[in-house]
Amino acid sequence: MLAKVAIVGRPNVGKSTLFNRIIGQRLSITDDQPGVTRDRIYSKGSWLGKEFFVIDTGGIELSDAPFLTEIKAQAEIAMDEADVIIFVVDCRSGVTDDDIYISKLLYKTNKPVLLAVNKVDDQKFKENIYDFYSLGFGEPIPTSSAHGIGIGNLLDKVLENIKESSFKEDDDAIKFCLIGRPNVGKSSLTNTLLNDNRVIVSDVAGTTRDTIDTRFKSNGKEYVVIDTAGLKKRGKIYENVDKYSVIRSIDAIIRSDVVVLVLDASTGIIDQDLHVGQYLDEYNKACIIVVNKWDLVDKDSKTMQKWIDDIKEKFKYLDYAPIVFLSAKENKRVQTLIPAIEQAYIAYHTRIQTSVLNDIISDACLMFPASEFNGGKISIYYVSQVGIEPPTFSFFVNNPKFLHFSYYRYLENQIRKNFDFYATPIKLEFRKRD
Repeated sequence: MLAKVAIVGRPNVGKSTLFNRIIGQRLSITDDQPGVTRDRIYSKGSWLGKEFFVIDTGGIELSDAPFLTEIKAQAEIAMDEADVIIFVVDCRSGVTDDDIYISKLLYKTNKPVLLAVNKVDDQKFKENIYDFYSLGFGEPIPTSSAHGIGIGNLLDKVLENIKESSFKEDDDAIKFCLIGRPNVGKSSLTNTLLNDNRVIVSDVAGTTRDTIDTRFKSNGKEYVVIDTAGLKKRGKIYENVDKYSVIRSIDAIIRSDVVVLVLDASTGIIDQDLHVGQYLDEYNKACIIVVNKWDLVDKDSKTMQKWIDDIKEKFKYLDYAPIVFLSAKENKRVQTLIPAIEQAYIAYHTRIQTSVLNDIISDACLMFPASEFNGGKISIYYVSQVGIEPPTFSFFVNNPKFLHFSYYRYLENQIRKNFDFYATPIKLEFRKRD
């Protein structure tokens, strides 16, 4: 596992801006409103050819702010995980009671702590840098996260405090993300999979605002689970924070191998679930549908089948997706999810031998020839698989306009019937043969 660098400090000192600057992308949400970051956020950063994980954390403070206990707990976990800690303070405000409070927490970690005095681009307050010697972490490092000032000096110090052996990593992990509308139990499911209070769980919808990546092992295999913010209807995305959360969730879908769509069994399927499901169809990802909170449903021998029929009816565009029933809170049937994710990952990367594929399609065309459409009948001369993620097949034909949609579905079903494409979409492309 690569070395970890945690960024801590009170709210609104520029921790998330520094995080984004180090990793080279705008992953963590930044806003003038304090307290936007609540969970700890992981991403990979690099400096001078050396890679390491960077952890952004929520702001720690003494006041009675919402989620303060949970935010502090997340920050403390990040400190415990970290090899090096960057303590960010604000040059403009000088040393505050919150800074002193955080200093006392950092003393207990016995970890290397680098003191980054941020926002030094404001010349009026530059003299305040010397006040931070009083915190007891040696020479302060002047920085401006927004303008990139001093970031190189800071990262030089980071590398000095990391062992050379901690810069190497084999990354064959299976990445999967959990998506769904707010409050369906995505964070609870993440914590249950990890056997750890990794993300903040609350009955308040919208507690998770960032995407959160966590690595773990199961049966000797490496996984990365990405918890995402609850996706809202476009008409209900009022704040910049909500808008960026949606962007992060879509980014999580794009970089995942498998996407897990989480539904809430206690409320049933609503329109917003269907809206979220369309993202999976749009980005052609392997998909598993999870019905969470199954413990809250009054069940008889027909309940599960009724749910399956309802899902198949309402999510017709995800007819390839298997359905898993579980209760994250009660840790019931959760163990069935990881094997399903592994199987979906394998199918998403499957390649079919060309000769075998052509035999299957040739037999299918003989068994059920195409009907006339648009002034002609389609003739298939040759087919080959041209890609994975998702598996993509190129059909060379006399004229693509002769293809009726029903025959497209027939050919797709024949491929699925003969090869195991569990949980994954497949794409068929039709080209005129030169």
